[in-house]
Amino acid sequence: MLKTFFVTLTLLLFSWQLSATDSLLVTKQAFEIAEFRTQNGQAISPVRVGWEAYGTLNADKSNVILITHFFSGTSHAAGKYQPDDAIAGYWDAIIGPGKAIDTNKFYVISVDTLVNANVYDPNVITTGPATINPATGKPWGLSFPVVTIADFVEVQRQLLDSLGIDKLHAVIGASMGSFQAIEWAVRYPDRVQRLIPVIGSAYLDAWAAVRLERWAYPIKQDPAWRNGDYYDHGQPLQGLKTAVAYITQDALYPTAFNARFGSPTADKAPHNDILAPFTAWQQLLAQAEQRARLQDANHILYLVRASQLFRAGMGDNWQEALGRVKAKTLFLPASGDQLLLPTMSKQSAAVMPEGQVSYAEIPGDWGHLDGVVNISAVADKIAAFLQ
Repeated sequence: MLKTFFVTLTLLLFSWQLSATDSLLVTKQAFEIAEFRTQNGQAISPVRVGWEAYGTLNADKSNVILITHFFSGTSHAAGKYQPDDAIAGYWDAIIGPGKAIDTNKFYVISVDTLVNANVYDPNVITTGPATINPATGKPWGLSFPVVTIADFVEVQRQLLDSLGIDKLHAVIGASMGSFQAIEWAVRYPDRVQRLIPVIGSAYLDAWAAVRLERWAYPIKQDPAWRNGDYYDHGQPLQGLKTAVAYITQDALYPTAFNARFGSPTADKAPHNDILAPFTAWQQLLAQAEQRARLQDANHILYLVRASQLFRAGMGDNWQEALGRVKAKTLFLPASGDQLLLPTMSKQSAAVMPEGQVSYAEIPGDWGHLDGVVNISAVADKIAAFLQ
């Protein structure tokens, strides 16, 4: 049951308490690539990512489900690190024994993306601009190569290859995770049997790309950002928390937002002082600041750019690329999503081979965030699709 809500970044700040069933206990693991070559041909040495697994791998390694996470998420998709952790992984409602993604049947893997946003979360160990570049002994900063959704997929592929896993029963991801899931099915059609893009799309259009630029803008305008070279001086916190505030609002449908932030009708000071802020904005910034303290401003910029650049196949024709998908596909947009609109899922589904695609919407008042906090509303559809 949803208990408390810390507003999120493309699903940024949230928490809930779990149902009476016990959560899985999980361990963060590390995977390292000595030298990784990005889509644009640049080298990162080394690359290190965190990953988690739930369930048991069967003898022929045919029961694997890959979970690809959203913009502000991590590989902590389910379970708890310690029994007394206050919050479980973001999709604990559907991942676990007897749940929609049943860990009695499936071996579920989730991998941190490169440039993970949550640099100062003690459970995040993933390479990005804040990481020390061995060649210089200093943080990479903006010398870190631009990375793409395709690069995220290639890191995941190398991890799976190292485990001897060459088939995926399904790839499932929400928001930016849907981009990765779709890219998996396009790049490796013979490896992916089922595909579930949640609150997602096979492309980003100009409208969506510019909307994401609003998230980057306050960081780059903060003098404390220092063109990305701030690691000896402290975070550009004003810009970062403003970015998080914008992302939070974009992730919420007005109904959910208005229920949690003060109404302008109760504010008196703005009637008399042009500089007086509205209570809702102050509340939003206060919550954003708490989340921003776990994150890194440069990492947010890199994730924004990776998302802006996405289109299935990473070429000029995403529609043609979707024609390469062999996986049975279930699109699950959220009805009230104001960020990645349901029409984007519909348009993505429309160009895929007829008879291969199913479509259903996640109900709720949370908007984009329904893809996390209300995922149990479509648990039965997910469970049936995975059979």
